[in-house]
Amino acid sequence: ELSYLVADEQIVLTIEDSECRQRQIVIEKYTDEELGLEFEAAVFDGVTTCYNNCVFCFVDQMIPGMRESLYVRDDDYRLSFLYGNFITLTNMKEEDFEQIIKTHMSPLYISVHATRPEVRCQMMNNRFAGELMSKINRLVEAGISIHTQIVCCPGYNDGEVLEQTYRDLEALAPMVETMAVVPVGITKHREHLTPMRLFSKPEAAAIVDKVTVWQQGCRKSFVYLGDEFYLLAEKQLPDASWYDGFPQIENGIGLSRSFIDEWQQIAAKNDVCNHSVDAVIPVGTSAYKILQPLLDNFNNKTGSKHSFIPVNNEFFGETINVTGLLVGKDILNAAQGMKRIILPAVVLNQDNLFLDDMSFDDFKKAFDGKVERAVNARELVMLLSR
Repeated sequence: ELSYLVADEQIVLTIEDSECRQRQIVIEKYTDEELGLEFEAAVFDGVTTCYNNCVFCFVDQMIPGMRESLYVRDDDYRLSFLYGNFITLTNMKEEDFEQIIKTHMSPLYISVHATRPEVRCQMMNNRFAGELMSKINRLVEAGISIHTQIVCCPGYNDGEVLEQTYRDLEALAPMVETMAVVPVGITKHREHLTPMRLFSKPEAAAIVDKVTVWQQGCRKSFVYLGDEFYLLAEKQLPDASWYDGFPQIENGIGLSRSFIDEWQQIAAKNDVCNHSVDAVIPVGTSAYKILQPLLDNFNNKTGSKHSFIPVNNEFFGETINVTGLLVGKDILNAAQGMKRIILPAVVLNQDNLFLDDMSFDDFKKAFDGKVERAVNARELVMLLSR
């Protein structure tokens, strides 16, 4: 509501001080220019949470005893608009749709999973989940653009179901701007949940081939695959041009390609390594396969002996192999005896905590050497070069 009210070129603020005296300030600015107001929380009446019981839910696979925020299953359309969080639309009331349309909250990010009603109901364990397409059509007709994601699960929403989902969403392009397909993640803590398995290498390869055909037949900027599919299938990542500016990079879509291209661009300008202590960079086992060759070339040019180290995820289980889900304890165990470590910033949250609640300061105390961190490939190359 605030974003809507302050979007005009001229706005009037009424300000009340601690003695209840009011004054008005007239502000002239560019349309949609931010005022710089900050708040303690994104919403003022509590985050709307998810009441589905999805068969693939990662939150349900978390071990108990971690910080409370990791167990919050937000499903709030306001956070979708503000931060790109994915929502299911299953808890939306009529007034919610009216508010979205009235204030033109666009784009929104929607977890689709399947457009076939019975499949979506089954996957989300919600008998109302099958009403998805009528809700999406209503938003699209009102001028609300949408980004979508599909958490693809073997035997549920792959095969013909995935093909139907693609056809249904592609028919609504360009208002449905993107369709991202990511593989299900399974931790070792789902003993009492619905049985689920990962995709095999041949299955992942078949999905890559299928989506590649779709990309060639439609505008390339519509359908994308999560990086894990290419890594599992051991197929080459698409060129950056196929990602059309990486609209879903926060969802792991094109993250590897973006990192590789940035690395190669920066590394080509760095021929000297002046640091006397070689560094190790902890990464997930899936990323290690494509990143270590980059560092081998860098070492050959500079005479350094830096290395990526693949960290087995003992905390969540070896099936979780992405860098962003590594925890402090596992990284420490993998880096024992090393004298310098550069942490990918993705393993820490905004409060400098790892997923196992270890703080960055505690990590530095426990690591017998120098600890640094890099936000992106550019920062990593610069740290390795000096």
